[in-house]
This record gives sequence, C-alpha cells and structure tokens, in this order.
Amino acid sequence: MSSALAGLLQLLALIAALALAYRPLGDYMARVYSSDKHLRVEKWIYKAIGANPDAEMRWTAYLRGVLAFSAVGVLFLFGLQRLQGSLPGSLGFKSIDPDQAFNTAASFVSNTNWQSYYGEQAMGHVVQTGGLAVQNFVSAAVGIAVAVALVRGFARSRTGELGNFWADLVRGTVRILIPLSIIGAIILVACGVIQNFSGIHEVGQFMGGHQQWNGGAVASQEVIKELGTNGGGYFNANSAHPFENPNAFSNLFEIFLILLIPFSLTRTFGRMVGSVKQGYAILATMAGIWLAFIGLMMWTEFAGHGPAFQLAGGAMEGKETRFGIAGSAIFSVSTTLTSTGAVNSFHSSNTGFGGGIDMLGMQLGEIAPGGVGSGLYGMLIMAIIAVFIAGLMVGRTPEYLGKKIGTREIKFAACYILVTPALVLGFTAAAMALSTPAHSMTNSGAHGFSEILYAYTSAGNNNGSAFAGLNADTQWFNTTTGLAMLLGRFLPMVFVLALAGSLAEQKPIPASAGTLRTEKPLFTGLLIGTILIITGLTYFPALALGPLAEGLAS
Repeated sequence: MSSALAGLLQLLALIAALALAYRPLGDYMARVYSSDKHLRVEKWIYKAIGANPDAEMRWTAYLRGVLAFSAVGVLFLFGLQRLQGSLPGSLGFKSIDPDQAFNTAASFVSNTNWQSYYGEQAMGHVVQTGGLAVQNFVSAAVGIAVAVALVRGFARSRTGELGNFWADLVRGTVRILIPLSIIGAIILVACGVIQNFSGIHEVGQFMGGHQQWNGGAVASQEVIKELGTNGGGYFNANSAHPFENPNAFSNLFEIFLILLIPFSLTRTFGRMVGSVKQGYAILATMAGIWLAFIGLMMWTEFAGHGPAFQLAGGAMEGKETRFGIAGSAIFSVSTTLTSTGAVNSFHSSNTGFGGGIDMLGMQLGEIAPGGVGSGLYGMLIMAIIAVFIAGLMVGRTPEYLGKKIGTREIKFAACYILVTPALVLGFTAAAMALSTPAHSMTNSGAHGFSEILYAYTSAGNNNGSAFAGLNADTQWFNTTTGLAMLLGRFLPMVFVLALAGSLAEQKPIPASAGTLRTEKPLFTGLLIGTILIITGLTYFPALALGPLAEGLAS
C-alpha cells in the first residue's frame, strides 16, 4: 500500500468517526447548556466558590467573571511554579525563573500552551498535574462558555442577559470535559501511553553519558491536552514522543480528540438557535477549509524534489516513521487550524510551502474548526462580516439569524478581527527591528524570519505550537509572547461578549423575500471567500517575506 493511499484511508476513517460522534455529542452539549438543573457535585462547587448559578448575567458581569477567574488562574499557576523547589513531587527540579513562570502561566490559562521549557527536565508531578493539567480543563471550559454566551445572544431577544458564567464553566468541566477525558485516557493507556507517578530512571548510555527518563500522569494530561485543544506536552517532543503517542492508532485517536468538540459545537449552535441547518452551514465552512488544507499539505510534503525526497517517498525530515508523511500532515493541519498547538513532527522541517500552510491555518483565526469554543465564536464573527458585505452589495440592511447587524455590531466584529493581526505583526516587527531577539534565531534569511513570525502567530492566536529553531527561553520572548497570549485571548472575548449583549437586546426581525439565506451553500461559499480575503489582505506581505519566499527558492 502506498503512503498516499494509507493517508487517504486514515482521513476517511477520521471523518467517519467524527460523523458518528457529531450528532449525539452536539445535542448533548446543547442540553447541558440549556438545562436549569444542577448536579449534586455542581452544587457543592457553587457553594464552595460562593456563586449563584441561577442568577442571569449581562455581558459586563459575564466578562468580569471570565477575567477574574482567569486572573486568579495566572496568579495561582505562577506561584506554584515559583514554589516548585519546595514542593513534594518536584523530582528534584528547581523553582521556575520569574519570566518563564509568567510565560507558562499566561500560556496555559489562555489555552495556548506555548512551552519555552523542556517539560521532562523542568516540571515536577505537582506542577504538571496540579497546575498545568487543571488549566487544560478550565481554560477549555472558559472558551466554550464564551461561545455559548454568543449563541444565546442570537437565540434570545429583548434582554441583555447571557446566562451565568459560573454555571457554564462548571457544567462544561463536570459534564463534558471530565467524562470524555476519562474515556479517552483509558483508550490511550490501552494504546501504550504511560500513566504513573514514577521518578527519574537511568535507562542506559547515550552519546557518552547517562540517558534519563521520568514517568508521569501522561495519559490523563494527554487526553485533555488534545480534547481541550490545549497542546502542551508532558515531554519536550510533545506528541512525537512514544510515551505520549506510541503508534499510528493513538495518533489518529489524538487527532479525533482535537477535532471532536470544535466540530460538534456547530450542532450545539444549530440546536440552541432553533435551526440545525444553520449549524450545518457553519460545519460545511469549517470542514471545507480543513479538507482543503490537508490536501495542500499532503501535496506539498509528498511532492518534494531531489534524490533525498525521492528515496524517502517525500519530505520525511523531522517526521516520525511510525506516523509517516500522511499522519504527520493530518496532525499538523488539525493542530494549527485549531488552537491545539500539539505537534507530532517538527513544523520547521516541513517544505517551505508546508510551513506556510501551518502558519496560514493559525492566521485564519483558527476557526476551521478552531479551538473549543473559540473556533465557533470566531467563525460566527466572520459570518457577521460576510453578511455585512452581502448587505452592502445588494443595498439591504444586513441580518443574521433574525438579528440586525447595525453599526454597533459591525464595530465589535471589526475590532475582533483587528486585534490578533495587530499583536502578531507588531511584535514580529519589533523582534526583527531589535538586535537582541535576532540572537535567538538559528537560521537567517526567509526561514529565520519565518521562525519569528510563526512564534508570534502561534502566541497571538493562542495556538502554542513552535516552528523549532528559535530559542524562545529568553526574557524578551518569555515576556512578549506571554503578553501576546493574554491579549490575544481576552481582548477578543471582550468584543465577543459585547456583541452577544447587543444582539440579545434586539427584537427578532422576521425573514422576508430579500433575506439572505445563510443556511444555503451560496452563503458557505461567501463565508469561505470572506475568510480567505480578509486573511490574505492582512498577512500576505509577511508570508511573502517568509514561507512563500523560501518555497519559491527551493
């Protein structure tokens, strides 16, 4: 069997698994966020934190909840790292330096999971399990909560209330993320992923010295790392490490976990707004972009030129032989089109165009299907922009899901799509203009520029994957990427929740003969075109200096 055919069969199996889970999981999540009943364990949590889960919140109160909870998370995780040297289960590792502790705290609370450290050489069991893994759950739950609040903005009318943040946070964690993670962790352990609290072991000689490995609760962290589109690995090699991702089946299963909730949330959206066809239109947009990017990635990685490429059957540098080109291509596209950032190959070793595809996937805003929650609300923002453009072309007041898209709404949407590019391009320009950041670059020329651009694209879009070749453990990069992660996560949420509040206050507009049918394939095409044009106009000059220049030169 050829590698290309094997890749196609893997892709078909993945699509079939996602299709089987789409309807039951999407409907279940809609019931979770529409129910007015609370589980006993949830009542205990509300009592412990002093929250009233039945109190409705306007968008400002909902936002205060998001920001307050996340700020506490940053402070707690920062303090835990700074105290690591004094904690039990530290495996003898010292406390984390302040700049790296800030970067890591910002990274995991913002659902980015950018790592400027070697996990197995820096973090003990307490920080890994009690700090990082906990944030993998709750940061994902925050993203889903904000998406649900926006959906309620479309579904509700003549009220500014969007639900209760604390109820949405707890339900997302207790009823969705934890049960799925338990099932997924059992499957990963069966595949060979380790799960223990073992210490450091010497396993033999390596290059004249002793080689050491340490164990850990890897399976339980690996499953939420993928399911919550987090991406931070227990080991530095991330999902290329055999303790995290032992074989081809575990690789395909981890891709399935990455895509499961983001795709299924479109069904949840359709159910909550009362039209599953609207959910199908968003799903078709996400799936169309995802499949197109996988096709492009496979083509560029299989079609390498030169004797080395021909002997290996494609661009095998930086890829695990147990996954091959196809398994690596599907994984890299899925992880960069979501906010996961996990890697099973070195993206820097992709062909020039392959690295550009990974970068472009993040620059789209990670909306195809995007991160848990953030992918859905990012796509709905783009849908509002597309409806606005269509309204301008035909001279009608734009409407979406029975809500008028007026000046206020389009300003919020415009601010949303401008925040991340400003962070990415601004920090990239500063890093290239100053002398100190350039010392972290392993390569010069177009590839060196791509390293810097990729780092800030990953941080600003809350992805977390690294291009490799860049020494990011410096005060400059720890500080600037930390700021990019926090601002790239929470500034867009401000505009999303403000938009949700504005929509919820409106009265519904009945559909007429001139209303744009947003559940039809025509709108799906318009939406894809809008996404590509906005991204192209924003990032093409930067991409031309980096991956495109490298690809054309090879």
